Amino acid sequence: MTKIVICGANGKMGHTVASCIQDRTDCTVIGGIDACTAPYADFPIIEKPAELTETPDVIIDFSNPSSLDDLLEYAMMDNVALVLATTGYSEAQIAKIQTASQQIPIFFTFNMSLGINLLVELAKKAASVLGGQFDIEIVEKHHNQKIDAPSGTAIMIANALNETLNEEYHYVYDRHARRMKRDSKEIGIHSIRGGTIVGEHDIIFVGNDEVITLSHSVASKTVFAVGAVNAAVYLCGKPAGLYDMKQLVQE
Repeated sequence: MTKIVICGANGKMGHTVASCIQDRTDCTVIGGIDACTAPYADFPIIEKPAELTETPDVIIDFSNPSSLDDLLEYAMMDNVALVLATTGYSEAQIAKIQTASQQIPIFFTFNMSLGINLLVELAKKAASVLGGQFDIEIVEKHHNQKIDAPSGTAIMIANALNETLNEEYHYVYDRHARRMKRDSKEIGIHSIRGGTIVGEHDIIFVGNDEVITLSHSVASKTVFAVGAVNAAVYLCGKPAGLYDMKQLVQE
């Protein structure tokens, strides 16, 4: 039985994760971490990881990048695995995550959906076949409450494509101020915010007289919660290292 603590327990995703775990027999929630400590289930919620009275096997984080330092400090001190499902990390914070993974197991991905990770693999295959013959544009759509733009998933997709294309491409986020023709070595990334869109990503390959579009859409946040819980159960007992959805799928 994997013992889990939810960081961001009183947020929408925290509630969804707790609900998913409630229906499982291979894991249980023993605590929550949140600035709001109002309880809603049969586990205590505290403000800081250091206040936990029982050591978990794994902490699932759906909170805010500002929580990272406290989580890493606690996890490395008590040898606790981390599932980091928060988006909006800076490059410096990602470097901290990579360093910490040398000491503890960390599951880190910009998107916990199995489908979006399959989309990335399909896009990499398309990029390897189409090479420099097609222009590449990425469009991501999310609800009007999302703070970061572009989404972490859009960046993950762009990085995967760029890696496939030998890191020869650069990213363009804002085209309205660019009075020039499109560079063949660019990947355009565009953000749309509105209503209650959970998450949609389109990868568009545009060639001469033909367009190929790979798309993924999410109808419920439950998809991300289920992925995070599966990652937590998978990570329990693993050696130190940096893990992502690719290893989970292959296991």
